[in-house]
Amino acid sequence: MSPIGITTGAERSVIESMLDRNREALIATVRGLSDEDARRRLVTSLTTPISLIKHAAAAERIWFQRFWAGLDESECDGYSRRDEGTFAVAEDESLTAVIAEFQRASRRSRVIASRFGLDDTKEHPHEGTVSMRWTLLAMIEEFARHAGHGDILREQIDTRTL
Repeated sequence: MSPIGITTGAERSVIESMLDRNREALIATVRGLSDEDARRRLVTSLTTPISLIKHAAAAERIWFQRFWAGLDESECDGYSRRDEGTFAVAEDESLTAVIAEFQRASRRSRVIASRFGLDDTKEHPHEGTVSMRWTLLAMIEEFARHAGHGDILREQIDTRTL
């Protein structure tokens, strides 16, 4: 595989490669940060470098473990009610642990997604009928957007520490 992932071939391979690329781009925004810097509040919301990774792990669990696999929250990897629309990170969670949580959730998402065809659908209470294709593309969009947020936060942190 090239450094930028798969750029030609089967649709599923290209989509999954792009999703992995955006997962990695999001992690790259926090690589090398101290726990203190990862928790810096540079905007009025709860958005911090570490919370972006925490939120991404929650998105993986919500969409793949809860929605597609139909798992109860007790069966989900790291799931808690905090996943529902929050960027909250507990005081005892380190950046290393949150990255590992996101990577675990991503691995599990890959396994779950592989059980479904791109055209397989399920009814979502807010989105209506969604396909696995839509879900994968929605995750690409989500992680790309948050990687952009992470890039901006990282630029602010690196500028302040020079």
